[in-house]
Amino acid sequence: MRINSLIAFALLVASASAGAAQIYKWTDAQGVQHFDTQPPPGQKAQPVQINVPAPATPAGEEEDSAPGRPSARSNDAAQRQADAAAKAEANQQQQQIDDYCQQARENLARLRNNPRLSMTTEEGEVRRLTQQEREAQISTTQKGIQDNCQD
Repeated sequence: MRINSLIAFALLVASASAGAAQIYKWTDAQGVQHFDTQPPPGQKAQPVQINVPAPATPAGEEEDSAPGRPSARSNDAAQRQADAAAKAEANQQQQQIDDYCQQARENLARLRNNPRLSMTTEEGEVRRLTQQEREAQISTTQKGIQDNCQD
């Protein structure tokens, strides 16, 4: 992993310096192509044309779009719409968490304040919680609040 990072960094540095200098291409006696910033002495080298992308248009400036491609303004509108949808989803999730936390705190208060709680079994029978079951429920509810709720 560290070697990959070092290689990526070296390529980044090399590409940055390559953008500032002329690059030459030549073929050696074995037929291998080479690229370097210095042409080899005594050999014919061809300068390489480097295509540099156009700078990004600053916000607020109009940009003519190519046919079939959306304009920068429509991209901005689409991005704002996606941002609004993501924000609405995040707000909805936060509301669900807040509702869960409120219900969990109410349940914890009931468990702590009422030693004689009843529960309904899967068979539909109503029975009273033992002290151990009540303490286990208190512990589980406290853990849920601690893990999911702020405050």
